[in-house]
Amino acid sequence: MEKRTIDPWKWGEFTNSVQAVEIKQPAGTLYCSGQVAIDANGVPSAADMKTQLSLALQNLEQLIAEAGYACSGIVRLNVYTLSTQEFFSTCMEVYAGWIATHGIKQATTLLEVQGLFGPLTVELEATVVK
Repeated sequence: MEKRTIDPWKWGEFTNSVQAVEIKQPAGTLYCSGQVAIDANGVPSAADMKTQLSLALQNLEQLIAEAGYACSGIVRLNVYTLSTQEFFSTCMEVYAGWIATHGIKQATTLLEVQGLFGPLTVELEATVVK
């Protein structure tokens, strides 16, 4: 696989994403459904957003690994949240740390939505290549 990131604007250096990712000759592509803070028994977490994000990231990481892919292959990561303000004020350390740990440079969209399932406050949707 060949991976090239494109970010034509200087301000892009200060974000946790890039404007575009080009992939040539992938060996496979994995499209992940939205991952949230739900335990192995299907029980959604009612914890705060930061805790929910950590659990959602763990679930996403497990899904990607069990599919035989690596988190470093994430090329698109969409975040759905009940509050972008709360996400930016309480979750960026966890989010940016996870991105950095895996060396991810992804196209991303952050959307504030009116509701998610039950008490959930954040959901992650990824596209991964190898």
